[in-house]
Amino acid sequence: MIRLRRVFSLIAVIAACTLAGFHAVAQEGELQSDQPKGIKPEEIIQRFAAKEKEFKEARDQYTYREDIHVMTLDGSTTTGEYREVFDVLFDDQGHRIENVVFAPQSSLEQGGLSLDEGDIQDFRHRLPFVLTSDEIPEYNILYVGQQSEDELHCYVFDLSPKQFEGKKRYFQGRIWVDDHDFQIVKTYGKAVPEERKKGKTEHLYPKFTTWRQQIDGKYWFPTYTRADDTLHFQLNDIHIREIVKYEDYKRFGSSVKILYNGKEVEKANPQDQKQPDQKQQPQTPQTPPQ
Repeated sequence: MIRLRRVFSLIAVIAACTLAGFHAVAQEGELQSDQPKGIKPEEIIQRFAAKEKEFKEARDQYTYREDIHVMTLDGSTTTGEYREVFDVLFDDQGHRIENVVFAPQSSLEQGGLSLDEGDIQDFRHRLPFVLTSDEIPEYNILYVGQQSEDELHCYVFDLSPKQFEGKKRYFQGRIWVDDHDFQIVKTYGKAVPEERKKGKTEHLYPKFTTWRQQIDGKYWFPTYTRADDTLHFQLNDIHIREIVKYEDYKRFGSSVKILYNGKEVEKANPQDQKQPDQKQQPQTPQTPPQ
């Protein structure tokens, strides 16, 4: 898994279609290979990477709920399912924690699939992909053109990791950067590396799309991720669908200052902040789209 003047209507469309039980497709314009006017691709990269660093630091000071739903499918029949819902909060010492509110027993193995550590990392870090100025040297970044995403005009770049180091996970795919705020508003690709060694356990990952929505009129935070892909294992193919929602963003009332364009972002009302409840009983959130 909205700017005051310019609405990113895709989010509203997704929300409406969620209630109807199906997923919307973005209204994309034709990809134009024209070079940007008045600015070089290298400058665009520097500007959005700096904004991404601000975004990352800001999101670390927000609470939110993450709802993960993974299914294996045979045609239209669900053969296995994994579900986890947790709140990202802060304890009394201001330390970031996860409070699980719903996590039934997984049945993915019935569909011939099991999640590995790479999947768990991807749910937390790769699906809501962030590319900061510190991480730019790790990637090959190619400007491919300009494209409209509903009411936004975006610069489009393709990314690939220069090399794999240790067990670190990377993103490979495409990003859309809003030409007004110079922030990533959409990503499409997959987490890498994969492992395809004959006779050993294979680790394959689906392609996914993550949309962002403007929160507090400043930051484009991830709000919805969807993957619908077929993983081609040596023994068989497995159709997998993933839906991840990031909801109820609220800035935590800490003493840490969050800056946007050099100005401090106002804190949320402390009465609105969620606090971890160790006695909280599991509950089922709103059902995501199937």
